[in-house]
Amino acid sequence: MKLTFEHTTLGQRVLFGSGQAADLVAAEAARLGAGKAMVIASDFEMAMARTVAAGIDVALWHSGVVMHVPLETAQAARTAAEEAGVDLIVCVGGGSTTGLAKAVALTTGLPILAVPTTYAGSEATNVWGLTEASRKTTGVDDKVLPVTVVYDAELTLSLPVEMSVASGLNGMAHCIDSLWGPRADPINAAMASEGIRALSRGLPAIVAEPAGLPGREQALYGAYLSAVAFASAGSGMHHKICHVLGGTFNLPHAQTHAAVLPYVLAFNGPAAPEARARIAAAFGSDTALGGLQELRGRLDAPKALKDYGFTAADIPEAVAVALPAIPANNPRPVTAANLTALLTAALNGDDPKTLSDQFQEEPR
Repeated sequence: MKLTFEHTTLGQRVLFGSGQAADLVAAEAARLGAGKAMVIASDFEMAMARTVAAGIDVALWHSGVVMHVPLETAQAARTAAEEAGVDLIVCVGGGSTTGLAKAVALTTGLPILAVPTTYAGSEATNVWGLTEASRKTTGVDDKVLPVTVVYDAELTLSLPVEMSVASGLNGMAHCIDSLWGPRADPINAAMASEGIRALSRGLPAIVAEPAGLPGREQALYGAYLSAVAFASAGSGMHHKICHVLGGTFNLPHAQTHAAVLPYVLAFNGPAAPEARARIAAAFGSDTALGGLQELRGRLDAPKALKDYGFTAADIPEAVAVALPAIPANNPRPVTAANLTALLTAALNGDDPKTLSDQFQEEPR
């Protein structure tokens, strides 16, 4: 079969080294010629951020980090950055911290040096997100792509096992969604497959040895690959659903992705044989869904949206908001009825295999 596709590779510098974050950040800030940095970190991670940024000139320490980046939170950070006259943003933290840095960069054009402490992957994408009036808006702009990412697995040691699992499965969702995103191509698929392989090995190692670095290094490596694939392939069905669940109902980001993922795979898998085969091979499993579920069982992964505040009464609004946003090239046509069935199963934590069988019989 003749290959025909268009692929864009985003330009970004990646520095990887456990225990080296402070030295790498100092060297990179000097390379960029920065003299007045803004450091963004949550209150919880500010002490870590001060250690990481000890070797650079910091004009502003900013801790106003809120999940899903409310517009007013973004505006406060933008104002603070402009008043301080900063020339570099250094963000130390997870997806919400990186998201706030992106919101500042979106309007100021300031470069971002990202230091992730979770496996969210936002640091490797040019995707931004803001929430206003219970609606999450996302967009793509190269201004928000961090110019440099510093990965230091030692910084993830304080991330509890439960949150490490949820965050890593968020990365896994990037991989799987990349296989049928609106710009899916063979290069994205290769990176996504390796991302699945790395995460499926790294996350159990974290559970088995939370203080060990090998598992956390594999998880960071996998999360980076997942995000690069996702940035190129674009946001597919899974992410469109989860953006609504997070922005409209304020569900926790990583846990929501982790809980919804098997149901989207059960929905799309029967209609996407090539993607299904790649996922199964990356897990080293006979089936894609079986491989994911076996891993989730080993990790004691999040299972049901009801555990995070979502209710049956919320489903109609979630369907109404998410349905128009799902890409037209999704492997299986999405209707209000089958999206309702998917969300109902995810709400209750039903066996996704039952859902997969149901969707396999559904006319396409």
